[in-house]
Amino acid sequence: MRDVSLEIRDGEFFTLLGPSGCGKTTLLRMIAGFCNIDAGAISFSGKRIDTLPAHRRNTGMVFQNYAIFPNFTVGGNVAYGLRARKVPPAQIAQRVADALKLVHLDGYGERWPHQLSGGQLQRVAIARALVIEPAVLLLDEPLSNLDARLRVEMRGEIRQLQQSLGITAIYVTHDQEEALAISDRIAVMRAGALEQVDKPDTIYRYSGTPFVAEFMGITNLLLGSIARREGAHVVLQAGATEFHMEGGTAQAGEAITFCVRPEALRVIATGESAPAGWATLAVTIARVELLGALTRMETRLADGALLRVALLDQPVEQLAAGSALTLAYDPRRVTAFKTA
Repeated sequence: MRDVSLEIRDGEFFTLLGPSGCGKTTLLRMIAGFCNIDAGAISFSGKRIDTLPAHRRNTGMVFQNYAIFPNFTVGGNVAYGLRARKVPPAQIAQRVADALKLVHLDGYGERWPHQLSGGQLQRVAIARALVIEPAVLLLDEPLSNLDARLRVEMRGEIRQLQQSLGITAIYVTHDQEEALAISDRIAVMRAGALEQVDKPDTIYRYSGTPFVAEFMGITNLLLGSIARREGAHVVLQAGATEFHMEGGTAQAGEAITFCVRPEALRVIATGESAPAGWATLAVTIARVELLGALTRMETRLADGALLRVALLDQPVEQLAAGSALTLAYDPRRVTAFKTA
């Protein structure tokens, strides 16, 4: 970790997102008490907890591999943390039943782990974490072992459960779509440091660094320079093509990298006009790929530079490779970064 400083709000669903090896799981394990910190402090509601052992930090942990005990029933697994905390037996049965009901496993208490599906095992792991009534719920890539359809279903259930309980949750994933779908805020990590911390929409639409822009999905990342200013717009020069961007503080001649998302580009048919305030580009279609409702295109600018385009419900017969095309975009959707 390098100078990581975060403040997570009470009741927030906060996601640590980044590629493998960036430090997100290590940071989560530091919060849980499974890894020591060399410097700094970790506090819950103003009370420092990094000096406490893991079992006294009042956190519930959901692991990537479920960590279900095969020699315990479902009820025994969920009750494990309560017994470790010496909760009276009379209370344990009711709290286990309540926790299983929360995760839609009513009546499963007497079943054995080998009788459950992967999604059901994950629900057991979540119930075991929640039954101890933790101050913070920690989830370490909890859906990575599930198939794609079940991942989508389970992430919605986890988010709904977190909101209904009002519990603070810290979630680790390398899946950008997952993070965007369920988070209140996201911290994008790289090589043990924070790249950007913000709301999902801001992270995606107004990425703070080229790394974040590329990591958060397919994009067009272009090298260029500031050509001039025209009213509220800054004109960017990339090879032989000019792009327009709203605002910005860079000066003429300054080298920059800028980002235009493929879905921010719209095809303008012959005889049509671009929306007011939008800029246009002349391109040639290089390749068209139909993906059901979504059509992806690779186009070329005048100097041969590649520009990716994503279109929703666009008739592909109108998009032939080699054809000239006019694209339009809102200058507010262009994000620029100073070149280091």
